[in-house]
Amino acid sequence: MAGGEALLSPAVTRTLIGEFVSRPPDRATAPSLECLTRREREVTALAARGLTNEEIAEHMVISPFTAKTHISRAMTKLGARDRAQLVVFAYESGLVAPRSPDSSAC
Repeated sequence: MAGGEALLSPAVTRTLIGEFVSRPPDRATAPSLECLTRREREVTALAARGLTNEEIAEHMVISPFTAKTHISRAMTKLGARDRAQLVVFAYESGLVAPRSPDSSAC
């Protein structure tokens, strides 16, 4: 844990995301992000790209506490148990799309 938040290794995160994005979309079960504010969708997308709260805050020019609040509210509204599930929701809903594989990544 870092700063009270659970972290996933980059390899585990890639595997988790790869598993979910390789499945055909199931729009019947994909969460609707319409209940989120624009800022909550933005921080959710940045979290799905692997940014920390501090990196999200820097990118959006907000405080890390505000970034964490937006993430927490998005998780509550979507019923996500943890940040990893929020990331899965972001991919399943189409908020973010998988990037093409980077040949330099493991």
